[in-house]
Amino acid sequence: MPPKIKITREAILAAALDIVRQAGPGALNARAVAQALGCSTQPVFSNYATMEELLADVLRAADQCYQSRLHREMAGAALPYKASGQAYIRFAREEPELFKLLFMRDRTGENIPQGADEIRDLVQLIQTNVGLDQENAYYFHLEMWIVVHGIATMVATGYLDWNEDMVSRIMSDAYQGIQTRFRQTGEE
Repeated sequence: MPPKIKITREAILAAALDIVRQAGPGALNARAVAQALGCSTQPVFSNYATMEELLADVLRAADQCYQSRLHREMAGAALPYKASGQAYIRFAREEPELFKLLFMRDRTGENIPQGADEIRDLVQLIQTNVGLDQENAYYFHLEMWIVVHGIATMVATGYLDWNEDMVSRIMSDAYQGIQTRFRQTGEE
């Protein structure tokens, strides 16, 4: 009798991530994973008690994809804060289903950290670049993130298809406008 081929947890996760990447989280089920691996659903449920457990691992893997891209693009950038926004939008363009999974799903009931500690590095960049205290730098980032998230959402859903130059221009205009408002507020 030939030896059984062992389907690993890593292989299952890779297949699940690819399914979500191609067709969104609604396409993720045990049969789809088994089909992608060329096996029955038994290895899926031998490694994962529930599909929710597998989806949680897919979420972590998608976040790792995003975080590694973000850090890579910020590391070599002349303007790392701007690079963070551009990386977010580029991720939405190049990985729309993973972007939707991470940033456009219903988060009702989730404990979502929302303080400045979660985005400390970005807040510190704003403090250095604009000369704001931590609290105002945090609000500056929130306002900027709303602009960036709006663009990324429209890109991920196919609502618009702006090129890198247009994205850069809009981000610069928003940054300069917010910066001007914060400077005027400080002078009053």
